[in-house]
Amino acid sequence: MNQDRPSSITDKRIRFDSFSGTEDALFPSKKQRLPAMGWNSWNAFGSGNTEDLTKAMVNKIKELGLDEYGYKYVVLDDGCYRPERVNDHLESDPVKFPSGFKAMADTVHAAGLKFGMYNDIGDRLCSGAEVGIYKHEKIDCEDYINWDIDFIKVDNCYYMWDNATFSNPENAIYSYAPNIKLISLAGTTYSAVKDAEITGTRASVKDDYVTFIGTFDGTAPDHSPVGTRSSELVFEVEIDEPNVYELVVSYASGKEEGVGRWLQIAVNSDVVFDEMLPETESPETFTDSAPIKLKLVSGFNKIRIMNHRRQENTLNSYTEIRKELENFGKDRDIVFSICEWGKTQPQNWGHNVGDSWRILNDITFQVGADGNNGTAAWECDYTTSITSQYNKAVIMDEFAGLDKGWNDPDMLVIGMDGITETMCKSHMATWCMMNSPLMLGMDLRRVNKSDWMYNLITNEDLIALDQDPLGVQAKRIFTTFKCDDPSTEYIRDNNRVDVLAKPLSNGDIALAFFNLKQEEHSDKISISVDRIINSIGHKLTPSAAENFKNAASYQLKDLFTKECKVTSDKSFSIDSISACDCVVYRISPLA
Repeated sequence: MNQDRPSSITDKRIRFDSFSGTEDALFPSKKQRLPAMGWNSWNAFGSGNTEDLTKAMVNKIKELGLDEYGYKYVVLDDGCYRPERVNDHLESDPVKFPSGFKAMADTVHAAGLKFGMYNDIGDRLCSGAEVGIYKHEKIDCEDYINWDIDFIKVDNCYYMWDNATFSNPENAIYSYAPNIKLISLAGTTYSAVKDAEITGTRASVKDDYVTFIGTFDGTAPDHSPVGTRSSELVFEVEIDEPNVYELVVSYASGKEEGVGRWLQIAVNSDVVFDEMLPETESPETFTDSAPIKLKLVSGFNKIRIMNHRRQENTLNSYTEIRKELENFGKDRDIVFSICEWGKTQPQNWGHNVGDSWRILNDITFQVGADGNNGTAAWECDYTTSITSQYNKAVIMDEFAGLDKGWNDPDMLVIGMDGITETMCKSHMATWCMMNSPLMLGMDLRRVNKSDWMYNLITNEDLIALDQDPLGVQAKRIFTTFKCDDPSTEYIRDNNRVDVLAKPLSNGDIALAFFNLKQEEHSDKISISVDRIINSIGHKLTPSAAENFKNAASYQLKDLFTKECKVTSDKSFSIDSISACDCVVYRISPLA
């Protein structure tokens, strides 16, 4: 790699046009796996985690028997390394982890658990430690294999090729095309505003040029994840004679979100130019590019002006890490957790390399320390709340699955200050319905057998939804908020009740009612069998869908009270639901 520019991309499978392709996988050995379950150090201890604290968490997992419920992974997050490399290698912080990482892995494995670690695709970690994996993929991955890891979480701070968190905002020069006014080709000048089609949802017209040619930043909850989150400028040019022609682009560059210097040009589906253009005086000062040679065919040619590097660079960086883990690890079974906070729309490309991908920035920034619980929230305007994460993840079901991987709305904040037992109950239930990774984030020393936290995180009926072998994320099939399509519309107004349905491997269906309001909802809500089957019946086998639709009666099991009842009604109802509460049924068709 070169420090001054992102790597050249020679593998078409890393290109935007190939993101959805499955025929020629980047990693054919990538396993189909259910969402990971375990404990991560960040929410409990931040950068203050230590060897002794980790051992205490291992002991507590065993004492509580949490591993018997599926919580197997013990993951060291940021703050565990020396702040600089030693002879080019990563090393453990000598005060926090004096015995080293291999000894820590041995302790975790001796308890019958799995060991996980953390790094960053940039040149630093989010804590600022100068030990990011960039340009050290080979040496670091060999060390990780030697340390015997089973899980790696890879963050995105200080990333050189995007204006990621803590990195230089001017890195937008790599992730957006310049503003485009005109192109000249074969003796004809074409206006970007009048003669081209703007695809997708990102680019827009300003005066007599097109700007924001690139990909939405998905880190914050401002934009829906559904739909085409990037834009291109497409000219359809008719050519009489096949030949090599010269294209000249009238452009103005910048270094801020929306306007950069990196330009990609494709003829039909082939990228023929992928370079940085010279800097202009300002984003409104236009100049002509040097001639760019294009080989065109007779008839119509699509000239695509674009910049998909925000996504392609990030995928390429994560690919380098996984490639080296597989090179050194051979048949090692390592969970690869992508943590770039939804910035580059990983729902489009994450399945190519990762087992899960974070969908937003952190669920809380007020993490704990030894003896301090940290603080979480039910709702907020940014990402740092349960409902902020839920509101985005709930419409991302079509991006997830056993053959892809899992949307990750961040770690569980159960046990932190600022949220009630009822809020935690809904938090756990929504994460299970959405097949989210279940990574505990509390200081486990606060948990005792048979207290409410223990009962919640060991609710086998809920965990069974998350870990159901069918591996299908729930779909929102109804909401009290007025909208056209509850399954895809991005709703951030929490004054509503949502209903989610999730198909299960034995032909049962989980049906969940979630009150996002901080006040009681007292109106009856009924969901018919027909609505359920019309919404998610195609996710079941045809026979299972027919059995459910035509059943003479149904058993409803409340997954919190454990009460079971049988009904012959063809709809399932609640009369009211408390503030921030949920009702979750497992519905079994009876003959």
